Amino acid sequence: MDAVTALTLISKPDCHLCDVAREIVDTVVAELPESQVDVEELSIADDPALYATWWEKIPVVLIDGELHAHWRLSAERLRTALSEKAPA
Repeated sequence: MDAVTALTLISKPDCHLCDVAREIVDTVVAELPESQVDVEELSIADDPALYATWWEKIPVVLIDGELHAHWRLSAERLRTALSEKAPA
């Protein structure tokens, strides 16, 4: 079975940059083969530990648990990072 890349978007309600990041994630993931990336969105409003860690940096994108971007997300940089994770 091929490995699936985990992408986590950490956001909060009423966050314009979070909305932009969500659109970029959706667009880039839609370009990839189905089931290559598992996207999960978490809100700092629902998790005190996430809030404590990320409140100053949202939106935050993690790829396989590692920080990829915060504040502003680049579609090209995300596309490159996810392509590099793709199975050969």
